[in-house]
Formats: sequence, structure tokens, C-alpha cells
Amino acid sequence: MTLLWLGLGGYLLLLSGMFLFQRTLLYPAGTVLPDIGSFGMPDLHEVKITAEDGLIQKHWYLPASRAGAPTVVVFHGNAGQLADRIPKFRFLADSGFGVLFVGYRGYSGNEGSPTQSHLTADAAKVLDWLEDQAVAPELTVLYGESLGSGIAVQAAVERKVAAVVLEAPFTSVGEVAQSHYWYLPARLLIRDQWNSLARAHLLTAPVLVLHGERDAVTKVEFGRRLLAAIEAPKEGIFVPEAGHNDLYDFGLKDRVTSFIAQAVPVR
Repeated sequence: MTLLWLGLGGYLLLLSGMFLFQRTLLYPAGTVLPDIGSFGMPDLHEVKITAEDGLIQKHWYLPASRAGAPTVVVFHGNAGQLADRIPKFRFLADSGFGVLFVGYRGYSGNEGSPTQSHLTADAAKVLDWLEDQAVAPELTVLYGESLGSGIAVQAAVERKVAAVVLEAPFTSVGEVAQSHYWYLPARLLIRDQWNSLARAHLLTAPVLVLHGERDAVTKVEFGRRLLAAIEAPKEGIFVPEAGHNDLYDFGLKDRVTSFIAQAVPVR
């Protein structure tokens, strides 16, 4: 009987810890930001945008190299920060596209703590700023990587954009958490659900979904279900050998570039 009570107490303690520290697990912020000049991209520069609550958020921006070319707004995954994505997405700049690397609050030297409501509002401010730079919605492409796919879906539902790319997306954070913590009622504990599946049918811009069949973080079944729920023009690329972080080792750059070029033909 004593072992039973000890087991129950341990389970409740684990449950409480998961609930109280869930945002630490969901947003393991990368706070160290390297020198922007170390990447050898002279046109890449820092921009500062004031959030709704007055916090000043830092982002990195590379304007398109030619008029009429698209600008890709990159919402990175939860375990990274701005500088991690420069080597990965340099090919977009090499194609003449503009790239806006979004810096999350609590990440990349930015103040504040990330939550779904804050990151959603911050994304809206970023897109407002981009429009102020004369980048029209029909030239704006949203790229969401893992956690960033939730931000990209929500932003694309709320405003007009030219296209959306979702890399290793999920249906909802609650479902991902439940798949990892099957022994807990994880789905019910999650505060920031990022329920992309519930919004998928509201997307109107063309969508490209990229997912690795061996993804152990956000299982490929989530990407397939999300793709099936999208009613807008869509394409799915599922790579049998790829996991969560190595999709670009399998020749996807040209596929992504072609998708964006078709969505935003250069005038």
C-alpha cells in the first residue's frame, strides 16, 4: 500500500512539474546572438520592431536583390535562434529573394518570455513592418519551421500572403506532447496549443509541406494530417530517409525555390 501511495505521489509530482515548466520545455530559448557581420552577407542587417506591449524585438533582414522578387519571412524552430538559420536559408538570398529572419521574444538577445499570444502578436507586427518597407502581401512568403509552422499558419490565416512553406509541421502542440508523454494527460496540460489543424481549412495561399518520414520530434503523421486538412492549393514532399533536422540534406532547396518562384512570378 505504501508503494502505491509513493507511486501516486511521484506521478502527481511529475504531472505538476510538467504543467509548471511546460513553457521552459516548449521554448528552450537560444539567447546568445553572434555578430551579424560574421556571415559574409553585407546586405543582412538588424531591424528593431516595437511589440504591442512596448518591447523592442530584434530581427535580421536581407532585402530582395531585385524588384518584384518575393521576401520569405522565416519563423524558426523552438530550439534555435536567428543565427542558426543563416547557413540553412542562404540559398533563398542566392536566388534573389528577400529574407526576414524573425527573432522571438526571449530568444536571440530579445527581452520577454515567449507565449502563443505574444508570438502571434509579434508576428503581426513583423508583417506590418514588412509592408511598410513596400513589400506587398502578394510578395510575402511565410516559412514556418517546426514550432514556427504554428506561427506561420496562424499568421497566414489572419492576413493575405503569397504562399506558405511548412517544414516538419504539427497538427497541434498538444498532440505532439501526448505522443511523447503518453503516460500523462499531456494534451490537457498544454497552455499554448498552436492548433494548426483547426485552422488549416482557413488557409487560402498555396502551401508546401516538407516532412521527414523518420522525424522523431514531430511525427510525419502530423504533417500528413495537416496537409490533408488544407483546402488551398497544396503540395507535400515526404522524404523517406529524413528526420526532423536534416531535410535539406536531401536536395530540397530547388524544390522550395521553385515553389516560391511559381507562387510569386518575378515581373
